[in-house]
Amino acid sequence: MPTQPPRSDNRPEGDRPKGERIAKLLARAGVASRREVERMIAEGRVALDGKVLDTPATILPSLRGVSVDGKPVTAAEATRLFAFHKPTGLITAERDPAGRPTIYTALRNALPKNAGRVMPVGRLDLNTEGLLLLTNDGAVKRTLELPASRVPRTYRARAFGDVTQAQLEDLIEGVEIDGMRYGPIDANLERSSGRNLWIEMTITEGKNREVRRVLEHLGLQVNRLIRVGYGPFNLGDLPRGQAVELKGKPVDRFLAELARGPLK
Repeated sequence: MPTQPPRSDNRPEGDRPKGERIAKLLARAGVASRREVERMIAEGRVALDGKVLDTPATILPSLRGVSVDGKPVTAAEATRLFAFHKPTGLITAERDPAGRPTIYTALRNALPKNAGRVMPVGRLDLNTEGLLLLTNDGAVKRTLELPASRVPRTYRARAFGDVTQAQLEDLIEGVEIDGMRYGPIDANLERSSGRNLWIEMTITEGKNREVRRVLEHLGLQVNRLIRVGYGPFNLGDLPRGQAVELKGKPVDRFLAELARGPLK
């Protein structure tokens, strides 16, 4: 039978169970994102001392006694970040119901053997290529994805049509499309040859298909989209389909700054 764990309530602070929600603890340990952990709990895959949990509201001081799919969960490893040059034609997911290849198909050979389980930071759709960050830390993944964190994402788009630099500069005020409000976008016309254009765009919200929708709203047809930057990390000359671990003091400083709150 599922166990009934302690839940957050209106009891005085001194009477409340100490610790954090299990979904947050498991995300920090790199098991999955909080949302995915909640789904795993609903599927009966998470247990405490052998008893299946039935709510993500479980509050625990640690992961001692917690198992997922029957396997004990170990203490969280140090946060690791990887940069992956995602090619087009891959789904950013662990599995695809339609049987299409996913990023994990390529990552089997691209990641170091000791990388362990990693999760993508955000998504790149099937036809978008470029920089995809990966991490073993679910809490870092979520923070990097949240619009409130204000982490910039930079794209280069090849498009067909007519647009002026003035029109692109107007996007710095944001734009509303079909009832959806998009925040400030820093956009610049890099070069053009006739009606063939290259445009660089930096966003901080990362809403679904944001870059494509904004450019289509301007009357452009996007025929190639590449993410070239995420936060301080750049695609550079990383070969398509390859991955590299991001290490060193710049990474440590960025993660520390991210933990303190929204980027300036």
